[in-house]
Amino acid sequence: MSTPSRFLKPIMPVLAAVYGFMLIYVTAMPMAGGNESLSSHVLTWMLTLAAIALTFVLVRRVEPSIFPEAKQFSLKLPMPAVLLGVLLLAPLWGVAEGYIVYGLTSLIHPVQLEPTTYTPDELREDLLASVHAVLLAPVLEELCYRQLAISPFRRRGAQILVCVVMALLFGILHVRNSLGASIDAMLYGLVFIWTRNIWYAVLLHAGHNLMATLLAVYCMLGLGEIQMSKMPVIILPDTKVIVAAVALAIIGVVLWRDKRTKCED
Repeated sequence: MSTPSRFLKPIMPVLAAVYGFMLIYVTAMPMAGGNESLSSHVLTWMLTLAAIALTFVLVRRVEPSIFPEAKQFSLKLPMPAVLLGVLLLAPLWGVAEGYIVYGLTSLIHPVQLEPTTYTPDELREDLLASVHAVLLAPVLEELCYRQLAISPFRRRGAQILVCVVMALLFGILHVRNSLGASIDAMLYGLVFIWTRNIWYAVLLHAGHNLMATLLAVYCMLGLGEIQMSKMPVIILPDTKVIVAAVALAIIGVVLWRDKRTKCED
């Protein structure tokens, strides 16, 4: 191992966290002060796309040249059927994460849940925000907080340790949703380590965020009732949503297993 690699490797998680925080801060600047105009959203999208492009150069060209171990992780997109299968697993995880956070928080203090309602203006704002939350933020955040931080380490134990550290740092960024974000980040990191491919984590992350948007539409259309706490952020869907999430997860597993079996054959 070269001298730069030996020096940089132990601090890569910190560098990746600082780098990710800086990019997230810069891309969020147009929305400062609660500015929800369309132009602000568009500028945020453009800045995030630029940040993703820069980070792709780092993880594809720069990092592997410093840490050859990083080549064990692939940036190649899996087959569409596999990606769809992973995406369909995300709603069930979203349901599970809500109940996990609710249970853990309830051990410390009572959680005040209230029925969620949406006005047309609130839904419009959520839909605009979801473009970033579903299509852009998961790519940038997974590249920074999983790919950049974990891939320099070869041993599984070291990778899991970094995964835990990055999950805690990722949670701190989300303030009101720190516990839920940390739990989510831990899952995304473990999936990344297991699959050796960042796109599985990106799809789970995107699907989780997409579910939150779809639940807003669900409430707005009066199709059911969602219980929510704002501090910490907890979303507990009704029985219909839970049943639908289980059904989608079953389809997702079937798609994943079927495609994997065909590839092995």
